[in-house]
Amino acid sequence: MNTINKLKIFNDPIYGFITIPNSLIFDLIEHRFFQRLRRITQMGMSYLVYPGAHHTRFHHALGCMYLMQKAVRILRFKGVSISEDEENALYIAILLHDIGHGPFSHAMEHSIVNDTAHEDISLLFMEELNEDFNGSLTLAIKIFKGEYHRKFMYQLISSQLDMDRADYLKRDSFYTGVAEGNINSERLITMFNVVDDQLVIEEKGIYSIEKFLTARRLMYWQVYLHKTSLVAEQLLIRVLQRAKYLYKNGTHLNGSKALTYFLEHDISKQDFSSEVLEIFAQLDDYDIISALKEWQYHDDFVLKHLSDMLINRDLLKIKIKDKPFNERDLEKHKNALISKYKISSEESEYFVFSGEVSNQAYDRKSEAIKIINKSGKAQEITKASDHLNLNVLSKEVTKYYICYPKEKL
Repeated sequence: MNTINKLKIFNDPIYGFITIPNSLIFDLIEHRFFQRLRRITQMGMSYLVYPGAHHTRFHHALGCMYLMQKAVRILRFKGVSISEDEENALYIAILLHDIGHGPFSHAMEHSIVNDTAHEDISLLFMEELNEDFNGSLTLAIKIFKGEYHRKFMYQLISSQLDMDRADYLKRDSFYTGVAEGNINSERLITMFNVVDDQLVIEEKGIYSIEKFLTARRLMYWQVYLHKTSLVAEQLLIRVLQRAKYLYKNGTHLNGSKALTYFLEHDISKQDFSSEVLEIFAQLDDYDIISALKEWQYHDDFVLKHLSDMLINRDLLKIKIKDKPFNERDLEKHKNALISKYKISSEESEYFVFSGEVSNQAYDRKSEAIKIINKSGKAQEITKASDHLNLNVLSKEVTKYYICYPKEKL
């Protein structure tokens, strides 16, 4: 391992200069597992809607670490005891929280690997790195898993007010140009405190929280669940599922070694040995784009057309409404496709499908956001606020979509 380090500074377009606090963090950033995040897009296929959305998970992870540094300083200033070991563990845990993301972020979880969330793979990477770094990540892993006795530390990593959300809303707003998501994350963190081992917000920060939750709702409808992003991600999931199906039936496809491995094998969480993790670490967005460029000329009707749609941004039509679509709508589009192109019913389902998406800016039932008033009493935010909109933001809204081809594939 390289022992000669420089405590570098990153120039970030959101926060300005981000400093690396110590040589261990530097070595983790330099590690090939973390460097892979430079090749994983933060927002998946959203660049097909917002051309500027090409920022990466690498960007985001460094931003989260910067915000965690600010949170530690603020909490210490307010008298919360945080040891040097705990501080370092918080930086490591938030820096590596997304290290398990596959190509185009969430698409991998529904296509190439089976029922394995990126958080599970992040933990596997952290455990592997812990071996490489002689147990230096043990406390970070404990906090990441929610097993450390100081609960507020886990809340800084994963909660409705964590550093992850505080960074991605502001960062995604910046790179997409969608001003509605531009929250003041540093002001928000300045309002942090800890009461009874719980992360709370001081009363004067209540309007910052309202802005944060409103921004989250707007960003989900306007950006993360934008209908074009939605149909593009569904197409990517289906093209990978089709490629896997073809491999299982003896059809060889051009692709990188890492991608080919996951197409040839059924990999679930329990199959992630060190060897499989090493192959996963070689997989990034470039493998997928390179494969799509090849597959758009393949003989298979489904693979060819799905790949062509993504490469040339000639996507399926998508309609969204508040009630589920009738099965007859699906059958009508499937039958038209079968009749026109003489394909099977199973093949038509790659091009005609329905689904649902939901948006809930604030979940009262999970980890409620607590506001602490001047007398020291903590209240759940919807009870502490005079803003009626917060009750609306806590309701889950579900919308339904149907996708089908334009007149001609």
